[in-house]
Amino acid sequence: MTRTGPVGREAELRLLDEVLAGRGTDGPRVVDLTGAAGIGKSRLLTELCLRARSRGMGVLRGRATEYERHTPYGLFTDAFADLDPDLLRPGTGPTSTLATAASPVLRGLGEGSFGGGDTGHGSGHGDAGDGSPGHGDAGHEDPGHLDPWDGDPGQGKPGHGNPGDGRTGNENSRHGDTGHRSGHGQGQGGGGPGGGEAVAPYTDRFAVHRATARLLAALSRTGSGLLIALDDLHWADPASLELLDHLVRHPPHAPVLIAVARRDRQTSASLAAALTRGVDTGAVLRLGLGPLPERDCVERLAPGLRPARAARLYAASGGNPLYFLTLLQQDGTGARSPLGGLGSLLLDELTPLTQAQRRTVEAVAVLGDHATPELLAELAPGPAGELDATLRALALRDLARPGPAGSWTLRHPVLRTVVHENADHRSRIRMHRTAAEALARSGAPAPVRAHHVEQALTGWDPAGAAVLLEAAALASATAPASSAHWLAAVLRVLPEGPRYAGQRLTLMLDRARALSVCGELQAGRDLLAEVIDTVPPHDDSGLRPAAVTLCASLERHLGRYARAEALLRRELSRSPAPPPSDLLALGIELGSSAPHSTPYPTVRADVLRTRELARRLGDGAAEADALALMALGEAYEGGLDAAARYADRADALLETLSDRDLALRGESRARLSAASFYLERYGEAERHADRGLALARRVGPPHILSHLLQCKANVLMSTCRLHPALELVEEAETIARGIGSPDLLALALANKAQVLLASLPPGNPESLAVAEEAAAVAGPRTSWWASLAWCVLGFAALFAGKPERARTAMLRAARPDLSGLQPSMRPLFLEALVTATVAGGDLGSADGWAALATADAQRLGLPTQRASALRSTAQLLAARGRTAEAAEAYARAAGEAARSGATLWEAQSLLLGASLAADGPAEAMWHRGRGLAESGGAHLLTGLADLIRTTAPAPPPPPLPGLTPREREIAALVAEGLTTAAIAARLHLSPRTVDTHLSHIYRKTGVTTRSALAALTARATS
Repeated sequence: MTRTGPVGREAELRLLDEVLAGRGTDGPRVVDLTGAAGIGKSRLLTELCLRARSRGMGVLRGRATEYERHTPYGLFTDAFADLDPDLLRPGTGPTSTLATAASPVLRGLGEGSFGGGDTGHGSGHGDAGDGSPGHGDAGHEDPGHLDPWDGDPGQGKPGHGNPGDGRTGNENSRHGDTGHRSGHGQGQGGGGPGGGEAVAPYTDRFAVHRATARLLAALSRTGSGLLIALDDLHWADPASLELLDHLVRHPPHAPVLIAVARRDRQTSASLAAALTRGVDTGAVLRLGLGPLPERDCVERLAPGLRPARAARLYAASGGNPLYFLTLLQQDGTGARSPLGGLGSLLLDELTPLTQAQRRTVEAVAVLGDHATPELLAELAPGPAGELDATLRALALRDLARPGPAGSWTLRHPVLRTVVHENADHRSRIRMHRTAAEALARSGAPAPVRAHHVEQALTGWDPAGAAVLLEAAALASATAPASSAHWLAAVLRVLPEGPRYAGQRLTLMLDRARALSVCGELQAGRDLLAEVIDTVPPHDDSGLRPAAVTLCASLERHLGRYARAEALLRRELSRSPAPPPSDLLALGIELGSSAPHSTPYPTVRADVLRTRELARRLGDGAAEADALALMALGEAYEGGLDAAARYADRADALLETLSDRDLALRGESRARLSAASFYLERYGEAERHADRGLALARRVGPPHILSHLLQCKANVLMSTCRLHPALELVEEAETIARGIGSPDLLALALANKAQVLLASLPPGNPESLAVAEEAAAVAGPRTSWWASLAWCVLGFAALFAGKPERARTAMLRAARPDLSGLQPSMRPLFLEALVTATVAGGDLGSADGWAALATADAQRLGLPTQRASALRSTAQLLAARGRTAEAAEAYARAAGEAARSGATLWEAQSLLLGASLAADGPAEAMWHRGRGLAESGGAHLLTGLADLIRTTAPAPPPPPLPGLTPREREIAALVAEGLTTAAIAARLHLSPRTVDTHLSHIYRKTGVTTRSALAALTARATS
């Protein structure tokens, strides 16, 4: 029998065949199938899977389900269930190692595989396990069970602190126990059992994403490529959506193709935006499925139907094949077509069922992917043999269909929704409770049981709450959105009143932490504000300062620095005063507002007081935190001697701390790395970043991990190690997007743009596009990181041949009084302003910026900043035709950069000088500059070097190929040293027209300065 494809989708199938031919390496890497329920998305996805297999590709297919949308990674776990387990068995090769790192995605959270026991569950999801100690059969309320939260107020829940006294399990507001980390430490990333006695292991969810991408790449190479087909994406859990977003942004470098099917109107805005970005870049092929044509619908789905009847059914269905077939079935039975839509039609299909059949259908709807015969027998008990007969009858009616490993599923997700929502309320609750109990006996981990427990909750149930809290703790690091959801479920049923007040506030704080790391910063901030308003000032539990500190941190990451500072100062000045240990946490957070939006001098006294308090208390960890803040603040402002002293003292203190205290110092390491970078102590900066990364990858939280990645990337870029730098900034960007902090994302994008700028050859537009996004994210804010984003846009615009855009961006960053430019790096930023101004022919303004850069560089005494000032001077000399002096200035700049180890800037200075120097020195400068650039992966500079190549004998190049006659004429006048105004006067053009021509010339030739253009023109015409 010949297999036929989906009805009426021939055009879509042709496009899918083209995508399969590319196998995700040539053309789109993602296929996005959208359309209404029943329109044929799943059928088309099935056809795609069949055609991929026929080409020898491996296929993994997963499906999200409506009622399990908070089971972490459920969509991908379902897909990986199709995988040959031998590929993942320990010791079987590289895939087994990657499978361990990606375990939360492959097997779900908790104990790994489970099954066996009474229910037999586990088919299709790994080998059967032998249960999980400690789970018991929580999930229902045993009438004889005592409420563990009742009675003694000192009895708290494991993994969620001691709710009786209002403290968190991590004790994160107490310096004396774990050191300062409210809002910064492991509490944001996870919470496990332990009550603050040790730092809980932290699983970096972004590392899980990277491991999954590498695993997919490895699997694709075991055959002829790999297709991952994900159905009903609109119901996917947040962790799966975040992983998919990572795969869309950073596709595996292998023949891996991803195909998704979703309902457009039910898709979250964030997912739709991520896929649309891919459509814009060509990485995603979007196929929107509309109604079937009448001819295809009638002739293919109901051949032989009388025309009048066919027209009536087609009109009623609107061309939706599911609706059409359902109407056809109803019409064939003689039933009147109801007017209530598809749901009413499906309900009518249930009317003839026997009581046993209806009960079994409802059990399948409740169990979803867990609908094995063993579990169905528990939810819909009956005489021996009845279940088999019932399932056969349902299969004959095409209501239920057999699935893998003996499981059962309903015909369509819409049918499941209709059955579940129309089941008797009490019966449905009873079935979910029974399912939770049966899964517990089989050893299913809490995240698997949590869905059924939540559905069964009708009031306060301590045992059910315990399951949800266990699930929340397991998900806190790798799936924080699910963790926040389950904490909210407990809070909804937790009784009001003083008996549970401490527990409620503690859970609210835990939920705020979970929200803060899954991108819901505003929701977390609002929850913390409620906690702060509820806890009285005289409360001595430590809950209030923990909430205040975390709330201030969230305000800071939302870019609302003034609110953060006001909140902290209000808490510091309250009466009675907070305990000394809480004063330390509040003081450190207050100092964290500088230099972001608050000038460091305005909080210098506060941070000094915090350091003195830490010394009096003998708290070396808190003193190290304060000293790291002081080092960064002084380094930013240009107080370099003080910054060096503070950094050295902080480093020495960190070396004396215990492993537990060191594990909480990730942010201090980030600050010391940044301070050392600004001091041009690149080796120290890299060491601090490496030490901090080793901690952050173990204990989190993610925003500190992003900071540290960017700190190290900055060092690698300056020292011209661009390939690893790019990997780091891309990872930092992924984390920043997941967190939801606009300032952090703007910084990550800015750093990515500058690494791309140096990594890509001249004329590549990607760095400018990323820089424009960074500036757009920064928006109207005037914070430190927003200013950096605009500065990087200035550099990217320069190398894109848009000097006026560059000048506008730099002035936007600087503000009229230049206060927006970081004092310790101002010569570098002024260099971009000088370059843009010289390109526009305004040498007078450029003289002023260059003089200021020189004065700043002399004051700072930093070699890399002196090199920047010298390059500014060289540009002005070259623009005035003093090429020999300009070449000498570039050579001096290269020497200064070499002194500090800033290899990228050394190579750039050498190559710019080579374009102007006499033949002998020029050749030596060119060879060294190009060698440094090539070894570091700086393709921008190797491209520049090839444009100004000085080696002989080489045939004379054509006279500036690609330029129009008018552009060559203007380039020749630039080579003569004429300003824009002078060129305009000679050619009878407006200065704006000359600038437009210059922009085109810069873009076509790949040069960005008038001096480089002059040198290129001279060599091309010699």
